[in-house]
Amino acid sequence: SDIYIDDVEIEAADASDDADSAGEQVRIPDLDLEQKEVPDTEQLRFAAALKTGWNLGNTLDAWDNRKAGDNLELETAWQPVKTTPELIRAVHEAGYETIRIPVSWHNHVDGEFTISQGWLDRVQEIVDACMDEGMYVIVNIHHDNDPGSECLFPDSDHYERSERFITSIWSQLAQRFGSYDEHLIFESMNEPRLVGHSSEWNPDENNADIRDAMDCINRLNQAFVNTVRAAGGNNETRYLMCPGYAASPEGLLANAFQIPEDPAEHILLSAHAYRPYAFALQIPGTDAFSIDEPSDRRDIEDFADKLYERFILQGIPVVVGETGAMDKGGNLQQRVDFAAYFTAYTHARGIPCIWWDNGAFSGNWETFAIIDRAECVFRYPQIAQAMDRYSTGE
Repeated sequence: SDIYIDDVEIEAADASDDADSAGEQVRIPDLDLEQKEVPDTEQLRFAAALKTGWNLGNTLDAWDNRKAGDNLELETAWQPVKTTPELIRAVHEAGYETIRIPVSWHNHVDGEFTISQGWLDRVQEIVDACMDEGMYVIVNIHHDNDPGSECLFPDSDHYERSERFITSIWSQLAQRFGSYDEHLIFESMNEPRLVGHSSEWNPDENNADIRDAMDCINRLNQAFVNTVRAAGGNNETRYLMCPGYAASPEGLLANAFQIPEDPAEHILLSAHAYRPYAFALQIPGTDAFSIDEPSDRRDIEDFADKLYERFILQGIPVVVGETGAMDKGGNLQQRVDFAAYFTAYTHARGIPCIWWDNGAFSGNWETFAIIDRAECVFRYPQIAQAMDRYSTGE
């Protein structure tokens, strides 16, 4: 029948949420990937509950070695917005079930590695905002792996000090958060490696320095587990994340890597994967990614398949604690395609992944941001939607 409508006001909506910089419609690709067999274990069910996540990157991990103490202003040193419950809520409502909170501690401690009260309080305040949303939360030791920090460096020459730092920080955190339930996860270290070494990012087991570093990382992971478990309370069974060298998949797959012994058997392995590197992280690299191009998919498939065969099939959970792809001149469709394929492929192998967001939308820095922290609105909601759609394995 004929329908007539009078007196209607029409307001033009901002098309930025649905179109890329060229004005073209951005779509989430339709994928149909084979769901691999994932053993039905308590540990892998827990990992599946993490679903997909978002990093509060370059916030509490910001540091300045010229300062010490509470230094609460450092939260806005590398990006300008303090974290609010509204931001956490917006992230959760976008479908993310996990928030990873990178934290640097070395310039918030005294000579005995005692954490300043104000800094620890602020960390707890943000953790509580996430817990109030019912989210899973990962807290770690982040930018403390540097010779200049005089805290953590994984080689034999610095091992004694590194272990003292690890055990001191985690004993304090285990005490502060001892009553928190399984939604709070501790991660021992972030990308432990030989900073400044010619093989800093290359876990070559033929290199004697790298072998020594891998041994030290194994021992530091074990000291971390022992410290948390001995703290009592819910720490006795809390899930703990441990990386290999540089938190790379190759670091986990190395023959020298050892999963720490744990009486609770609640260990998650941590890997970071900005792959394919030329698209995701390299500057300038390339702004192109195509799901239809096997060479673009290969790096994702290769590391995920190897982790699946080595660990998932043995009932050992793996979490990609950091992934993402930079904005390179408005290549939103390519980033959405990447987010969809990366999430779908890893989740089809029982591996949850967490997007790195450093708050940067522009400039010559790593532009990984997807949510406007001041407005608590996603500038690139399609990336979040793609990850949400393909994080269930359905």
